[in-house]
Amino acid sequence: MPRIAFMLMLALVAGCASVQRPAGAEVTLTSSGDARVGTYVSSPWGFSTSSYWIEGPEGLILIDTQFLPSAAEEFVNWAEQVTGKKALLAIVLHPNPDKFNGTNVLRKRGIRVVTSEQVRALVPHVHQIRTASFYERYKPDYPTEVPLPESFGSATTELSAGGVTVKAHVMGAGCSEAHVVVEYEGHLFPGDMIASNTHSWLEIGRTDEWLKRIDEMKALKPKWVHPGRGPSGNAGLLDMERAYLQRVIAEVAAEKPQGKPTDAALERIQSRLVEAYPGYRLEVFLNIGLPAEWARQAQAFGAAK
Repeated sequence: MPRIAFMLMLALVAGCASVQRPAGAEVTLTSSGDARVGTYVSSPWGFSTSSYWIEGPEGLILIDTQFLPSAAEEFVNWAEQVTGKKALLAIVLHPNPDKFNGTNVLRKRGIRVVTSEQVRALVPHVHQIRTASFYERYKPDYPTEVPLPESFGSATTELSAGGVTVKAHVMGAGCSEAHVVVEYEGHLFPGDMIASNTHSWLEIGRTDEWLKRIDEMKALKPKWVHPGRGPSGNAGLLDMERAYLQRVIAEVAAEKPQGKPTDAALERIQSRLVEAYPGYRLEVFLNIGLPAEWARQAQAFGAAK
């Protein structure tokens, strides 16, 4: 039996036999054609968040730690049962709770969890504001202790575990104020800087910097791109994200942003984007993102006067 078929069969058997799923959860395992790379996708209750594992001869490297602690536990259970190997290292890609919330769950299982110094410095503040937003909704399935990964340093470096070596690229602002992008033998793991078939998380209004990050990722010439949400794909996902961001910028600019936006202006922009991207999930992200992009352009316009 081909290895990938065996892995999928084992996943189904493991799921029926012993993995305890959170109520209402749906688990999807996907493949990019490389059996060493696996995908876990949380239920919509956990924002359909994708986390990944890379299988080495002696163990696993995990990419991101999930939004809900229960999903983090399930993620590791699936990865270890599918591969028959232990997770040894996890890498957090940027300071958003769907990336770092499972840190303490993984650490208790003996898994080392790391990120860049830049990302790590932002986690406590982001955890504080997100806990205020999410804790009542998700309790007790939400971390109260700061899920703080350890730092691997402030510069791009190689990380190894389980016979796998990846390159962790330290990058600047995009959908968060700091990022790590993991590169592994043609595979690229950019977190939420690439959204596949979903609207992008535009909360901090740094689309100008985000476009630079896409150019930096394209320069790595990946064959496969594994986004924070939505299906994996080839390097064309980078071009699709660039086109999406440029469209957002253009639609906001069409309203000639100055001062604070009116509800009517934001509704017009959102309507045009939804029409331009039919079927894209998480339209709710635009409720926060469009005012942030408006503020960026209005500030730039004011500075240019």
